[in-house]
Amino acid sequence: MRRTWLIFSQAVTVAVAVLFVVATLKPDWLQRRQASGLPSGISINAVQPVALGSAVSNPVSSYSAAAKRATPAVVSIMTSKMPARSPHANDPWFQFFFGDRARQLQEEPQIGLGSGVIVSPEGYLLTNNHVIEGADEIEVMLADGRKARAKLVGADPDTDVAVLKVALDHLPAIVFGNTDAVQVGDVVLAIGNPFGVGLTVTSGIVSALGRNQLGINTFENFIQTDAAINPGNSGGALVDANGNLLGINTAIFSRTGGSLGIGFAIPVSTARQVMEGLIKDGQVTRGWIGVEPRDLTPEIAETFNLPVKQGVLITGVLQEGPASAGGMRPGDVVVRVADTPVANTSQLLTAVAALKPKTAAVIAVQRGEKSLELKVTVAQRPKMPVRVER
Repeated sequence: MRRTWLIFSQAVTVAVAVLFVVATLKPDWLQRRQASGLPSGISINAVQPVALGSAVSNPVSSYSAAAKRATPAVVSIMTSKMPARSPHANDPWFQFFFGDRARQLQEEPQIGLGSGVIVSPEGYLLTNNHVIEGADEIEVMLADGRKARAKLVGADPDTDVAVLKVALDHLPAIVFGNTDAVQVGDVVLAIGNPFGVGLTVTSGIVSALGRNQLGINTFENFIQTDAAINPGNSGGALVDANGNLLGINTAIFSRTGGSLGIGFAIPVSTARQVMEGLIKDGQVTRGWIGVEPRDLTPEIAETFNLPVKQGVLITGVLQEGPASAGGMRPGDVVVRVADTPVANTSQLLTAVAALKPKTAAVIAVQRGEKSLELKVTVAQRPKMPVRVER
C-alpha cells in the first residue's frame, strides 16, 4: 500500500511539473486545448471577461471610407490679385533708385491659397469670403487633377461665406450633413490644402458648439474642433464620420500661425442658407430693427436695479427706424425675439437676422420694473452700418 501511494505521489508531482513547464513555455497549447471544447465557430480569443454594467463596443479603427467619400469634393483654390499701382511709378527719381525692381513689384500678382467644397453637380462651390476677397482671378484644382477658372457668384462678409461656380462635367458633390444632430465629442475630419502642400485629412472631435463673440464675423455660430486646421485649410470641409459635410473651416486660434487644436467652422446650415440667397437673389436677405446693442453685465443690471440678469441692453435706437416705431427705447433690455431667448449681442443679431423683412415680430423687453412685449415691423438689413442716435 505504501509503495502504491509513493508511485501515485511521484506521478502527480511529475504531471504538475510538466504542466508548469508547458504553461510557461507553450501557453498556446493549453489555449488550443481549452478552445477545442467550445462550440464550433467560437475561439478562446472571443471570450473576454466583462464587468457587470459595462458596455461592449467595437471602436472604429479607420475613417478611410469617410475620407474617400468626401475628399473628391474638396478643391484647392489659388487666387491672384494685381497690386495697386504706386503713385510714384512714373517718378524719374523713383525709377532711378529702384529701377527694374520697382517695375517688377508693380507687375507681380499677389498669390493666395485656400480650399473649397463642391456642393452641387452644377458646379457650385462653397468657400470663405476672405479666401477670394479682392481677387482678380480664381482658379480651382480638383482632387483628380483637373483645373478650371472659377466665377464668383456672390459673397457675404457678415458670415465669411462665398459661392463660386466652375464649368466642368462629372463633378463630385459632397453630401450635406445634419448639424442639428451634432454633439460635442463626435468624431470629425478636416479636409483642405494646408500651406499649399496638397489635399490633407486630419481628424479630431467636436470640441464645442455655438461659439460666438470671437470677433471674427458679424454673425457667429461656430463649430469648434481640435482637428488640425492650418493656413490654407480655410474654405475646406469639416465632415462627420460618414463623410457628410458639417461645416466650412474658417479660422484657427493660434499664437504661432500653426494649429493649436482650436479651430472654428461655419455650420453647413448657415453656409447653405447663405448660398441659396446668393444664388437666387445675389444677396442674403436678413432682418433688421435699427438698434445698437450691448451685452447686459451683472454690474449694469445691479446699477439699474433690473430684475433680469440675462439679456441685451439697447444703448441706441435709430430715429424713425423699425424698433423706434415699435416703441423701443434706449435702456430697454431685450430678453426674447419672437420665440428665441437672447442672452448676448451675438444671439440678438442672429435672431433678428433670421426674421423675414416686412413682417411683424414680437420682441420682449425689460424696461425697469416692467416687462413689455413690443410689436416691431422688421426691415431688411442694410449693407452698410447705419449710425444711430442716442
